[in-house]
Amino acid sequence: MTSSTPPQRVALGEFAGRFQAEMIPLGNRFCYFCAAVSLSADDLREYLEEPIAALPPLLAARLPNVRILLVPYLEKGGAAGEKKRPIREAIVALDKPQDARSLLAGSATSGSDVVLAFAINDTEVADYHYRFYRALAELVESRIEPDVYQGYCALLSEELAGPVHGEVDEASWRAKQALLRRGAARRDSKAFKEYAWASFVDTLTLFLHGICCDIDVETGPRQLPSRFLRRRLQHLRAAYPPPTGYAVLPEDAAS
Repeated sequence: MTSSTPPQRVALGEFAGRFQAEMIPLGNRFCYFCAAVSLSADDLREYLEEPIAALPPLLAARLPNVRILLVPYLEKGGAAGEKKRPIREAIVALDKPQDARSLLAGSATSGSDVVLAFAINDTEVADYHYRFYRALAELVESRIEPDVYQGYCALLSEELAGPVHGEVDEASWRAKQALLRRGAARRDSKAFKEYAWASFVDTLTLFLHGICCDIDVETGPRQLPSRFLRRRLQHLRAAYPPPTGYAVLPEDAAS
């Protein structure tokens, strides 16, 4: 349990500012603060130390300074009934919000730092890991080397020409369907760029999550065929080799 007791409800940006001095360093780019949640040494390893240790060094170097907040709950900002607000307006809450207003993760900026907040009460660790790596994937996407991103887009163009059905996750699936409906598969089209962004984030999330944790990719009618998914992961592995002792694909662990 932390020594400071946070207020019952406060906007994420304001909350991060109030507790900036209490952040605990964790490596060169990360620091963290646990707000009104009790975590054991094993919990801290599972929530913070192990997920960060599994990051590919070259990819971690692309990240800004990141402040991680582990909080009881997060809820959407703004009054009920308003249009959906950006996640950066999340509110840190000690009491569980209504399901319709609940968030699992939120983000904000503080100078050159990025604040990532995660609600961990009533949340499975596996779900937290997914949200953690997705938040990092979204940060990396805007800082990725052009050759890595263009190489990924080339893979997408080959898949679309196939045509190859399916995607990695819901966001990329929806973006791909929108692209196909518009028939705008040119790489300079707005629809392709939106699809490529969603697909890259979804695939990079899976890549990072898979390095840290033993996860299974669910099969189904919307899932990208495994041989094409493998090509994407191999492309990311070549650009961002995992740390020593970690594996991306099954054959990596056997070697």
